[in-house]
Amino acid sequence: MFALSDRQRRQLLALMITFHILVIAASNYLVQLPFTLFGFHTTWGAFSFPFIFLATDLTVRLFGKEPARAIVMRVMLPALLISYVVSVVFPRGGFAGLEALGEWNLFVARIAVASFMAYLLGQLLDVHVFDRLRGLRAWWVAPAISTVLGNLADTFAFFSIAFYQSPDPFMAANWLEIAWVDYVIKLGISLLFFLPLYGVLLATLSRRLLSATGAEEGASPQEPARSRA
Repeated sequence: MFALSDRQRRQLLALMITFHILVIAASNYLVQLPFTLFGFHTTWGAFSFPFIFLATDLTVRLFGKEPARAIVMRVMLPALLISYVVSVVFPRGGFAGLEALGEWNLFVARIAVASFMAYLLGQLLDVHVFDRLRGLRAWWVAPAISTVLGNLADTFAFFSIAFYQSPDPFMAANWLEIAWVDYVIKLGISLLFFLPLYGVLLATLSRRLLSATGAEEGASPQEPARSRA
């Protein structure tokens, strides 16, 4: 797929792992901040989470299906630990101090567990679907289908595990509505904003990542060059 030395591959891997961790940690924190949009309950996490699927598709394109699966597994533990620490120390935009870490927070812990299960389900589905479809002549089919299915699985797995009978009364009462609204927002961002620029965006990110490590792109006919068609 790409001509990478061992050093270049390690550097690319580190960059992609960092990208995944940052997006997961940010989304797990922002999902705890609900607000009302056009009369419907949603969370700020709906606006950051589509970047996870962008990161996954980019990872598949750079490394292939099996390495992408390995990266998904590798990022989960550090991402969830960071999510837990940030959410406990800075609950809902406030500051509780480091001493808050001395007391177990069930609400945040459930979000971390839900994130693990949903991310694993959604991203492995996204990796599998994207890898199966990315060779099609219509470049947009793979990211569109993988985004629709991956977001559906991830969203409802996450909200049901995290907030069904939650200790937070608001989230316990409104999690199903929030899940649907979040799903619609994620699809809107992904399909209306990411998808039209998908080929250019992936090609640009690929070039920048490869340039940062001094690597050269191979001549694979199914890679980002096709996406620009």
